[in-house]
Order: sequence, then C-alpha cells, then structure tokens
Amino acid sequence: MNKTWWKILASVLVIYTAIAGLLMGVPRLAILNETIRNLYFHVPMWFAMIVLFSISVYYSIRSLSSKSEIDDMKAVESVNAGIIFGLLGLVTGAIWAKYTWGQFWSFDPKQNFAAISVLLYFAYLILRNAIDEEQKRAKISAIYNIFAFPMMVVLLFVLPRLKDSLHPGNGGNPGFNSYDLDSRMRMVFYPACLGWILIGYWVYTIRFRVRAIENTINTPQIEDRKGDNSL
Repeated sequence: MNKTWWKILASVLVIYTAIAGLLMGVPRLAILNETIRNLYFHVPMWFAMIVLFSISVYYSIRSLSSKSEIDDMKAVESVNAGIIFGLLGLVTGAIWAKYTWGQFWSFDPKQNFAAISVLLYFAYLILRNAIDEEQKRAKISAIYNIFAFPMMVVLLFVLPRLKDSLHPGNGGNPGFNSYDLDSRMRMVFYPACLGWILIGYWVYTIRFRVRAIENTINTPQIEDRKGDNSL
C-alpha cells in the first residue's frame, strides 16, 4: 500500500476530473464558452510533459558524472513518456482550436512553438538511435537533452509572448488566469494537473521497468555471442 497510494490517488483524480470536468458548471466567457472545459485536459497534459522532461534532464545531468546505464535509461524513458503527453497536448489543443477558431491548425505562434518543442525531443530520440556505441550515445544524448530543456522552456513560455496570438490570454482573449477561473473551475483544474502529472510519472515508471527487464534478458545473449566468437 505504501508504494501504490499515489497510483490510486492518480486514478481517482483523473476519474474525478473527467466526471466533474464535463458535468460541473463553467463561466460563460466570450469566445471560449463551453470549450473552456478543455482546460481540464489540455493544460495538464503540458504540465505533465514539462515535469517528465524535467526528470529527464535531471537524469541526463547525473549520467554525465555517474556514467550509469540506469540513469541513462531513466532519462530516455522519461522523454518517451513526456512525448506522449506532448502529443496529447497538441491533439487536445487542435480539437479545441477547431471549435473555437474554426480549424485544427491555424499556425498560431503558440501552436507552432509547441509543435517545435515536441520535435526537439523527437530529435533527441533520433540522435540516440543514430549512435551505436553505448557510452558515446549516453554522453552525446545527455548533452543534447541538457540544452534542449531550456530551449523548450523558451519556446513554450517566452517566444509566444513576443507575438500576438489567438490563444487564450493573448490578444485580448479571455485566459485561464485568476480573473477568468472561478472557484468551480479551480476545484477541477488543480486536481486535474496533479492527477495527470502522477499518471505521466506512472507511465514513465512502467516504461523504465519494461526497459530494464528487456536489458536484463538481452545481456546474457550478448555475453553468449561474445563467448561463441572467442571459441
């Protein structure tokens, strides 16, 4: 129970978010109207992605000093999990845009920079697959990851503010700030953020365990091949 309580909490929070997010009342804001409910799903996906990428850069920094294969595995699997939530963030945002702006993709600055942020981490995975030698792959990908994280922060939080945007909170459009969120929405939004972040961490731990098991299974095979070659 001590190891699973947070998984139970994550499940309860996400179920609560889905039910309350669709049934509880929301403020009627110009432009947004009922689409404001997407806040409970779209924004938490990005928060989960950022937390997972933060975990990844932490283990990338550790792997440079420890040279540990475990740290390298944790870094790449947290990126894999983070990309899942990044894609979910793009999809939920595109669906919202269809009903609010009239099209799935309007090349809005925030849409474009968010897509580039996710592509940065696809490039990280491609880089890893392009390098065969394990130590070299771990070192180069860790360095790339360390630089990719601040670039992602700039793309998501800095550059979009320099241009006008249709996105809520820009260009005079209602946003998801303290003035637009009422107490009803806070009762769903904050649990939603925590719930999806925990779900994201759960996905990461599952991926890491699967990767560790695969490595354990494959390692004896590699050693057997080396033994056969020496005969």
